[in-house]
Amino acid sequence: MSGGQTRHRGYGAVRTGLLVSTLILTGCSSDQSGVVLQPAAIKVPVEAPRTTGRERTASDADHAKLVASFGGEYRSPAALRLLTEVTDRLVKATDRPEETYAVTLLDSPVINAFALPNGRLYVTRGLLALASDTSEIAAVLAHEIAHVTLRHATARTELALRSQLVSRVVADVLNDPATGAQLQNQSKFALARFSRDQELEADGIGVRTLARAGYDPFGAGRFLNSLNRTTNMKTGTGMAGEPDMLATHPGTSERINLVTRAARLIGAPGLGVDERARYLAAIDGIAYGDNPGDGIVKGRRFLHPSLGIAFEVPEGFTIENTRNAVLGATGEGSRRLLFDQVESHVGQSLEEVLRATWSDSIEASSVENRMVAGNSAVTAMSRGKDWTFRLAAVRVGETTFRMIMAAKGSTDPDGAFRRWTESLSGVGPDEVKSLRPLRIQVVTAGPADTADEMARRMVVPDRPLDRFLVLNELERGAVIRAGQSYKLVVE
Repeated sequence: MSGGQTRHRGYGAVRTGLLVSTLILTGCSSDQSGVVLQPAAIKVPVEAPRTTGRERTASDADHAKLVASFGGEYRSPAALRLLTEVTDRLVKATDRPEETYAVTLLDSPVINAFALPNGRLYVTRGLLALASDTSEIAAVLAHEIAHVTLRHATARTELALRSQLVSRVVADVLNDPATGAQLQNQSKFALARFSRDQELEADGIGVRTLARAGYDPFGAGRFLNSLNRTTNMKTGTGMAGEPDMLATHPGTSERINLVTRAARLIGAPGLGVDERARYLAAIDGIAYGDNPGDGIVKGRRFLHPSLGIAFEVPEGFTIENTRNAVLGATGEGSRRLLFDQVESHVGQSLEEVLRATWSDSIEASSVENRMVAGNSAVTAMSRGKDWTFRLAAVRVGETTFRMIMAAKGSTDPDGAFRRWTESLSGVGPDEVKSLRPLRIQVVTAGPADTADEMARRMVVPDRPLDRFLVLNELERGAVIRAGQSYKLVVE
């Protein structure tokens, strides 16, 4: 958990369902039936003005801000050299071989890659850790390059601007606010559908570029399958499933089917190279998971050495550290929690902080002044349509933290909430010294090695066997082959 993070469209960002549930935790209480009817496509008049050209320039300041929002650049000369060489090879196989690209490796555990219209490509170290060979990372880059060559960003911006203009003209000039609002609502669905169609188009073009460059075209499907398995590990703990009608990406299963069909049209498996050994050598030793300086999860315990705080969530919760907050959920998803840092003004009481950062009503009789780990705190309750919330604002020195626990239905989560808040404590110097960053280590399997034995060597917060299998594209019961290289997560 650190500063705010800018969100970008990308290859396949793994976002937890808890990020979706943040909408619940921040007090939104929209009434949704669960059935979404897709409105008719927007009819944009032909006389509506068009945006001009394609912006190929971006300031160094904008680039620096974007990189900073993802934790800065990650220094790995071997990995960056591989990414650059693969990009150059792919560009020569596109319909625009004259265009230039620059790759930036981001110091983020999030699995993501994205491109800007000016030819800048961004790949996170989290995505590098998940991929298993060069053809897979080439598939990711080919997809992002396709977005640029197909001018997707410009087309999306143009549609958005034209839709906004039509809505504004209808509402303001023609004095028909109701129709203007309806058009604006329709535009959200149209833009989301447009973005999903662009993703599928980039997938198809990317597979063909992959094959033309001499890489295994089935690498795209293998990577998306690993991405899907990683997402499913989260859905098993109450996190997000497939996207809804307003999602900008199609479902991963749909994408896997599309890229697999596209690869089969090119040829049978075995076509092209995967360069697995080269890829594993390039990523050997890269960081894995959270940067301890931004906070780290160790089982049910969260520690943030820079902020000097730690806490432990109740049994049954799984937590994840994001750049904006610590999020958590029980396995069945009936309880969720959020911990973040909030702004407070000089002289502002903690009760005022809670009310200022919570959009639903707070029960006046539930407001309670308390001491939490020797720090001033105010707790309260809020009831939504489908969830019951317990809230706390805790002041530690000059910093104010917010702790929120939600229980589905009318059940009051007060018992678990109090155990969680009372676990808040400082972080001692010895504990800080014990925090070591995790990294990927590529090892060669011996004759007696099994998946279970190798998983026991993994230093991960939970489910070491599942994580070992996903990282190495293995299914349960798979035989470990002596002499073959495998990825482990170690300190």
